Amino acid sequence: MKKANLIMLGAPGSGKGTRASAICEVLGIIQVSTGDLFRSNLKAGTPLGKEAESYMNKGELVPDGVTAAMVKERLLQPDAKGGFVLDGFPRTVGQAKLLEEMLAQMGERICAVLYLDVPESELVKRISGRLVCRGCQASFHKDYNPPKVAGVCDKCGGELYTRDDDKPETVKNRLKVFEQNTLPLVDYYRQKGLIVELPPELSPKGALGDMRELCSKWGLVRE
Repeated sequence: MKKANLIMLGAPGSGKGTRASAICEVLGIIQVSTGDLFRSNLKAGTPLGKEAESYMNKGELVPDGVTAAMVKERLLQPDAKGGFVLDGFPRTVGQAKLLEEMLAQMGERICAVLYLDVPESELVKRISGRLVCRGCQASFHKDYNPPKVAGVCDKCGGELYTRDDDKPETVKNRLKVFEQNTLPLVDYYRQKGLIVELPPELSPKGALGDMRELCSKWGLVRE
């Protein structure tokens, strides 16, 4: 098949993780989440993980170069040869330029940026409605996936709660940061002709069906 090097772009709660997983399954490519990369490097105590931790322990932002190095290390692994979806990187125009330089050195380039434009009111509703079990960490949602008994986990009977970073005021602050730092990426990639806007809601076909249809339009098919 034609190679797909993609970026998934969207605000917290937009559903980009779900779409990224679906398109990876459709195309047989890998999903590269910077959140997962940080956790795995920190847990394994890699040189990059230790460097990132040294900044985090001082309450400082991890430099773009360290994050980019983690991404590059992941993209050089054999399972990335067929293509990838970047989720969580780049977050700024500066990081986007760094990514371009890095990929050029590898003889690669981004071929499309998938963008989920979801209204802020819907994002707040989606995130602030999340419920997590204190016991087994199972996830529910007040509106979209409510538990059978309010406040009680269906799986283990544990107490359900709303995480501090999912509370409405915190969510609004997170969205403000996204608007200031990451939203300019949309214009940046649009000028390059790379933006592909995805519908904010899934169709009745679901994430897999929607991504299969999109890949078919692109002529991206699994051999």
